[in-house]
Amino acid sequence: MWKFLCPKQYERDIYGIDLQDLKGRGIKGLILDLDNTLVPWNDHAVYPEVRAWIRTLKEAGFRACIVSNNDARRGKKIMEILEIPAFWRAVKPRRRTFRKAVAAMELWPSEVAVVGDQVFTDILGGNRLGLYTILVRPINKREFWGTMCMRKVERVVLMNLKRKGYLQQPD
Repeated sequence: MWKFLCPKQYERDIYGIDLQDLKGRGIKGLILDLDNTLVPWNDHAVYPEVRAWIRTLKEAGFRACIVSNNDARRGKKIMEILEIPAFWRAVKPRRRTFRKAVAAMELWPSEVAVVGDQVFTDILGGNRLGLYTILVRPINKREFWGTMCMRKVERVVLMNLKRKGYLQQPD
């Protein structure tokens, strides 16, 4: 069970991800969560540093795709600004939308990493499909009430993963 909940990598934020290391692992595409990974929850703005990171990602030869449990009303504008495809109402951790994202990037699952802030959606979903998983800390403490409840369980899981030696906390 722990293997499905354990990210392969744990970083403070998206900016801590070493793109050259990912290339060395054969990763060519990233599935990105939206809320509290790229932008604060329920925020409509795309910050300049996020735009710059996505540009760096593309310039390094990576493909990218957003997969979010949110709906397209808010996310469509963000997707257009970042100029990357997106899938909405993903029902993560179900594998269906992750498969669609992998196919949209025209890559094999072994060439794709999932980046997200939640163990029970992003990490579990990515691990179920055999993708490389990267957990990042949430950008903001403000969240959907259901997510706040799951964070309590998530903290226990992360503590157990750390105690068992499966996970190293980011600085």
